[in-house]
Amino acid sequence: MNGPHDATSESVRDDLLVTVASLYYEHNQNQQQIAERLDVSRSSVSRMIKEARDRGIVEIHIHKPAYRDFDLEYALVERFGLRDARVLRGYEMQSDGERLQAVGRLAAGYLDRVLEMLPDHACIGIAWGTGAYAAVASLSEHRHKQIDVVQIIGSVGAPNPLIDGPDLARVLAGKLGGRHYYLHAPVLVEQPSLRDMLYQEPTVSEGLRRASGVALAVTGIGTVEVEMSSFLRAGHLTKQDLTDLQAKGIVGETCGRFFDDQGRCDGYAINQRVVGIELEQLREVPRVIAVALGRPKALSILGALRGRYLKVLATDDLTARAVLDLDQKNK
Repeated sequence: MNGPHDATSESVRDDLLVTVASLYYEHNQNQQQIAERLDVSRSSVSRMIKEARDRGIVEIHIHKPAYRDFDLEYALVERFGLRDARVLRGYEMQSDGERLQAVGRLAAGYLDRVLEMLPDHACIGIAWGTGAYAAVASLSEHRHKQIDVVQIIGSVGAPNPLIDGPDLARVLAGKLGGRHYYLHAPVLVEQPSLRDMLYQEPTVSEGLRRASGVALAVTGIGTVEVEMSSFLRAGHLTKQDLTDLQAKGIVGETCGRFFDDQGRCDGYAINQRVVGIELEQLREVPRVIAVALGRPKALSILGALRGRYLKVLATDDLTARAVLDLDQKNK
């Protein structure tokens, strides 16, 4: 049983911990200032701050936005070595379109912060697709930055021109106060020889040179699943083409280039017909943010993550859990 002396000592200790915690958390004094005031060492102050938290004298409440799943974001970053992640929480009952718009807003929030960190007159890249469009549509204006925008893959000829590279580059450059540069070629041609001929064209070679030097890129992640294939909707591939790609082990694409569930892209003939940034070049871009969601895309997203083709992922919680589960099962 504790005696009176023990109780007094504990009370004195508690009073000291409360004093330190109050000075540190409420009065914003640093550890050195507190050490000088209490005539103790700085390391002692550090230990007392930790003790105050451990004993419940200090309780820290972080008011996290209800629409983000920070645990899943942390899991994605840790598992795949990402720079960052944005995961939408709790939109199970919303439509696909509403979820996409909400994920686009999360991506735009990340871009708003990063764009302000880039030097004025920097150059960034844009691919195509509904995910990239959702991010661009929600982005705030940063006209004072005068950032140029480069189309990093050829034009898809999408049924909705707003989601194609040329329109996205133009709209994004307008928000950033910079110039836009088109890549004057289709994203997918019939023969590798035609692709090689296009690469000899000065406008195309200059566009590809610009694409390989961007400071940031915004893209989506496509799938070879029939119900969500963007290349099928755009008329570049048929259902039989998708079946053939799946038989070869291909699970998805980003920037028009196809890969398997380990992110490997070498040896697939279709990639020799693509006009745009190479995936090896995409890896070297300091920040690549991919906006992608939907359970049919989970394996495609996993392949892109394993291939290290993106640095930031914006998605929803259903997709994030599916990706993490697939990675655990397919180690």
